[in-house]
Amino acid sequence: MSKHVAVLLGGWSAEREVSLRSGAACAKALEGQGYRVTAIDVDRTIGDVLAKLRPDVVFNGLHGRVGEDGTIQGILEVLRLPYTHSGVLASALAMQKDRAKVVMAAAGVPVPHGMLVSRFDAAKAHVLPPPYVLKPVNEGSSVGVIIVGRDRSHPPQEMLREDWPHGDVILAETFIAGRELTCAVMGDKALDVIDIQAAHASFYDYDAKYAQGGSVHILPARLKENVYQNVQELALKAHRALGCRGVSRTDFRYDDTPGGTGELVVLEVNTQPGMTETSLVPELAAYAGLSFGELVGWMVEDASLDR
Repeated sequence: MSKHVAVLLGGWSAEREVSLRSGAACAKALEGQGYRVTAIDVDRTIGDVLAKLRPDVVFNGLHGRVGEDGTIQGILEVLRLPYTHSGVLASALAMQKDRAKVVMAAAGVPVPHGMLVSRFDAAKAHVLPPPYVLKPVNEGSSVGVIIVGRDRSHPPQEMLREDWPHGDVILAETFIAGRELTCAVMGDKALDVIDIQAAHASFYDYDAKYAQGGSVHILPARLKENVYQNVQELALKAHRALGCRGVSRTDFRYDDTPGGTGELVVLEVNTQPGMTETSLVPELAAYAGLSFGELVGWMVEDASLDR
């Protein structure tokens, strides 16, 4: 009898729409692989829903807080339902960008210089010499990210909005010029490297990630062989340092601009990367010879507890 897989999607984070698309694509692909699938748009009754349903495996198609920060993973551990992606600790750690940077740096993974600041202080005066980046500590998909360019004489005022939804403490980081690179890890192996070029935006923001034609993906990235291998090695090192499981995706900046620093740094590790058929991880898997159905099938077979 085929395994019964519950696919979690939607939820109530800032990335709900992305998750609905990821989850629907994965559910369809899993059905195509012969699994019995129940798709669940997650709300706060999810523990009760899963306790009644008792699927064999839970495919976590959630993005953002709750789905990506260890919360849903804790519920699944309590219910003893095997699940995909990373466990409680790795999920919570990777989502908390400032703590993740400390752990990665200790493991020898280069990260950009940065510090936690009050959003009110960041609106009063420059907290770092421009150019620099301000970002929420625990959001994904570039939600809430502000790049402060050299030409900004005044700090950004957006963070003084009464409806600012990303918390009063934010992360300020030195802006690294150059390329946006990404590399996925699947199990214990780093896949290839994509060079992401935003088609219209100044950086790989939410629209560049998800809008039709928002970005161009160059696969394999045109890099010197030693740089390419270094990206793969660092993706695997970051994945292991944070204790990730299953599939993760690590994002980098590489300054190969004329007269630039040449530095390669890890921005973050995504424990719940986008999983539509045109997302980066499925694209990397396809380049390695795996269809989308084979990729999600591998994730289901890799699912476990105590991750």
